[in-house]
Amino acid sequence: MRVFPRTAAEIIELPGVGRYTAAAVASIAFGEPTAVVDGNVKRVIDRVAARKASAGKAMVEAAYWKIAGDLLDRRRPGDFNQAMMELGATVCLPAQPLCHACPVSLLCASRGPTAKAERQTRKKAVIHYCLYRKNGSVLLQQRAEQNSLMPGMWELPRHEPLGDDQRPLLRLRHSITTTDYTVFVHEGERQAGEGRWVSLRTVHRLPLTGLARKIIASLGDA
Repeated sequence: MRVFPRTAAEIIELPGVGRYTAAAVASIAFGEPTAVVDGNVKRVIDRVAARKASAGKAMVEAAYWKIAGDLLDRRRPGDFNQAMMELGATVCLPAQPLCHACPVSLLCASRGPTAKAERQTRKKAVIHYCLYRKNGSVLLQQRAEQNSLMPGMWELPRHEPLGDDQRPLLRLRHSITTTDYTVFVHEGERQAGEGRWVSLRTVHRLPLTGLARKIIASLGDA
């Protein structure tokens, strides 16, 4: 009988689960003493520890996780993590923090609005996919477990760019972190490479990438 994993290290191995989700589930559901870091927690740390430079440069991700781990109440990690997230969401607000209502205001090294971090320049990229269809099914491929982004999730097969005379079946835009993608989907005439045929009626049961879901949802217009 399969048992749901109980530690963050085990939960993060599940397809589509990242560090934040794994830590939240492990600490809140199973009491593992592991810290959680999201945008709200980062803002609390920025102000309590005064770790933002005057130029607005943010700490590296690893520093947030270390400080959150140092602050963690290891006896009640789930309650502590939820309190940190709630504090950032309802009291330690970005533009108008409610310092007068903050339960840790005496420990805070800085008051008032947080300096805005420098915005990263967004990158532009183009991706080509190939759509193979037969008998109400589509061909999908699984991303390698070694991938740093969306390991183990399913997507359409990648495709080499075609000539200008080859019109795509679909063209859409998609954004991930700091990159804006222009996505071209071409109709496949024959199967290329390995993959798995999945019925369109059950395809959403798989852990699909967000882009794969968007493409499949657009098929009705193709």
